[in-house]
Amino acid sequence: MAKRQKLLIVDDHAELRTLIKMTLEHSDYQLFETDSGEGALQLVAETQPDVIILDIMMPGKIDGIEVCRQIKSNPATAATKVILLSAKGQKKDIQAGDDAGADAYFIKPFSPTSLLEAIQFTQNCR
Repeated sequence: MAKRQKLLIVDDHAELRTLIKMTLEHSDYQLFETDSGEGALQLVAETQPDVIILDIMMPGKIDGIEVCRQIKSNPATAATKVILLSAKGQKKDIQAGDDAGADAYFIKPFSPTSLLEAIQFTQNCR
C-alpha cells in the first residue's frame, strides 16, 4: 500500500484554507493547516509534508517568501514542493517566488481545478 502524501496549507484566511481543503477532499492527501509562517515552519519540522500550499502575505514576522526560502535552503526539506499563493502578480513578485525556490506561483483568485492540477504536476516532477 502506497504511503499517503502529506499536504500543508498555509494561509491566514480560514475561508481560503477551507476552499483548498474542499478542493482536495476526494484526494488521498493527509492534510495539515496553519495560519502563519511561524506555524508553517513548525509543522514542516513535525509532519514533513510532500507539498506546501503557501500564501505569501501573512501577518507575523515570517512571510511566505521567507518560509519558502528556509524550506528550500534546508537539505532535509529542500525536496518539498512549494506552491505559492499571492494577490500580487507583477513580474517582480513572481521573480521573488522563483528566487526563493518555489515550484509554482498562483495569483489569487485562482481556479481550484488549476490548483489541483498544479499539485499533481509538482508531485509528478520528483
